Amino acid sequence: MGNAQTVKLLTPINGDIMPLSAVADPVFSAGMMGLGFGIKPSNGTVVAPVTGTVTMVAETKHAIGFTTPDNNLEVLVHLGIDTVDLKGAPFKLNVAAGDTVQAGDSIATMDLAAVEAGNKQTTVIVAVTNSSDKLAELDPVTGTLEAGQVAATGRLNANTYNAKRQGKLPKAGKYDQLAADIVENVGGVENINSLIHCITRLRFYLKDESKANDDIVRDLKGVIDVAKAGGQYQVVIGPAVTDVYDAVIKQIGPEFSNDAETAKVVAETNAASKRPKTAWGTVKWGFSNLIGVITGSMIPVIGLLAASGILKGILAVLITFKFVSDTAPTYVIINAMSDSVFYFLPIFVGFTAGKKLGADPVIMGIVGGVLTYPSIVALAGGKATSTILGMGVNADFFGLPVHVASYTYSIFPMIAAAWLASKLEPWLKRVIPAVLRMIFVPLIEVVVISGAILLFLGPIITVLSTALANGIVAIYNLSPAISGLIIGGFYQVLVIFGLHWAIIPIVANDIATTGHSYLNAIVSATMVAQGGAVLAIALKSKLANIQELAWPATISAFCGVTEPAMYGINLKYGRAFVTASIGAAVGGLLTGLMRVNMWGFTGSLIGFTSFINPKGSDFSFWGFWIASIVTIIVSFTLTWMFGFKDEDAAAVKVAPKKRHLGQAA
Repeated sequence: MGNAQTVKLLTPINGDIMPLSAVADPVFSAGMMGLGFGIKPSNGTVVAPVTGTVTMVAETKHAIGFTTPDNNLEVLVHLGIDTVDLKGAPFKLNVAAGDTVQAGDSIATMDLAAVEAGNKQTTVIVAVTNSSDKLAELDPVTGTLEAGQVAATGRLNANTYNAKRQGKLPKAGKYDQLAADIVENVGGVENINSLIHCITRLRFYLKDESKANDDIVRDLKGVIDVAKAGGQYQVVIGPAVTDVYDAVIKQIGPEFSNDAETAKVVAETNAASKRPKTAWGTVKWGFSNLIGVITGSMIPVIGLLAASGILKGILAVLITFKFVSDTAPTYVIINAMSDSVFYFLPIFVGFTAGKKLGADPVIMGIVGGVLTYPSIVALAGGKATSTILGMGVNADFFGLPVHVASYTYSIFPMIAAAWLASKLEPWLKRVIPAVLRMIFVPLIEVVVISGAILLFLGPIITVLSTALANGIVAIYNLSPAISGLIIGGFYQVLVIFGLHWAIIPIVANDIATTGHSYLNAIVSATMVAQGGAVLAIALKSKLANIQELAWPATISAFCGVTEPAMYGINLKYGRAFVTASIGAAVGGLLTGLMRVNMWGFTGSLIGFTSFINPKGSDFSFWGFWIASIVTIIVSFTLTWMFGFKDEDAAAVKVAPKKRHLGQAA
């Protein structure tokens, strides 16, 4: 039993064994490619680390993948670091995809001198790419070994071991064939610059999109559709996108998921894109790119936001109808479940924005952690001792007075941080020697980027927020109807840039001092409008990937959380956000005209009890329903008629292209 549960990996080359964490490549050292080990080689003969089938050979010969027959481990041998740039010159392979090998068989030779002459590291890496599914542990040995000796011993996890013992081990490589077909029909590895993915799509950056066979890719079993947008060739997969992405990376090599490479490709794509010649066209082009970055950074967490929004709505109902007290441990636990994704949103957005813009996502996650660190949050909530340019000074940095803002629930500062990092990181990697990068690149990035946000961007946001807050108060004092129209129409725009927090203190102060807030009632109408627009899309669209996002986003918006509706659907497709904002303006106008008041924080439809006057029901309750119903009708109708059609999300239809020689029909 114990032997059947044990896994052994041989070193594929003579040399010194090192733990994976010591490998000078962030993709491998962070464990993104699975458990494994590295070898500092002393000669160039390469042998198979396991018995199995060769399932992948990179066209640049620097990576070879194997699948074992007894437990379906997927083992990758990676020859050198960043050696994809050497175009296969230092390597000679003895095997091809489909070959069967025995552990210890000679499979390749590696010219170590040629690798070093190309200014690349010779470190050989062995990784079990599906170790998260298969292995409970993998322990490398230490010291110097000869090729073919046991370098690591591991143990199968309970699920894999039991399935193997019962003869029910699933077949390996479920998506390998689909991955191979996709790679072939986007023009092959030589046509790929890099690959990322969101929650439904593979997003290729291709050297020449005309080499891709759209019709063939679209007709592959497992592919929903093909789309082209923002310099990306997008293959719509659906819920299995992560598995297909892993299979594609296994085929083409992990270098194509490298963050630095992604940054370079994004920069090249942006530079190559045709910029409009007119000033207004340039503004629209820049705003469109900004919206693309924002929505692209938010898409991976939209599902979490929607789920949390629904949970917030359920909690609000429990509190409203006295099933749970807001001081009870039950409330605290459920509130933590519903609020954590929002409270720590800078960490998640930092990671996703880093991947989108080409910065190291792990480092960006750490920067997000700095912004949400309890001590920083405490500083942000501290009492101001003085003011500078209208900002409350609540801290000092080396004796210099500064304003520390609150960044929980925010997204825009982290997108700005990722953009700064995408510029800083390539420069750091050019000037810092390779042997020092692992420590000093993260060190400098965290210090510089965190400092830039806390000491510069934060105060700028505070100045803008204060100016907006003063303007909103002035408008509201002038006319509730006009303020309802303006705030209703533009409030969700403020949400995009994180400037809506200027209004929150006003609302909080109103409720704390008077027990109610007319302003919060207008804000509630904007939430209803976003829900009405995304509801129209959910009912109108025939695309499964749109419906998968639109329905939970609708529920979340009506529960008072609009981010999934905005970032997942409405803002992404442009016109829907405009039609939703028009509906919000109408709802805000009616709310102001009818002087609808609100006695709680929870808005949208789920917050209907917040519109009941504790001293006795008045017209505010009915005014809320009138304004909300009209808002839904307006935003729903405008979105249905003008805001969205499936062609916005579907692939760009093009005429069939002539196939290249050697391509499959």
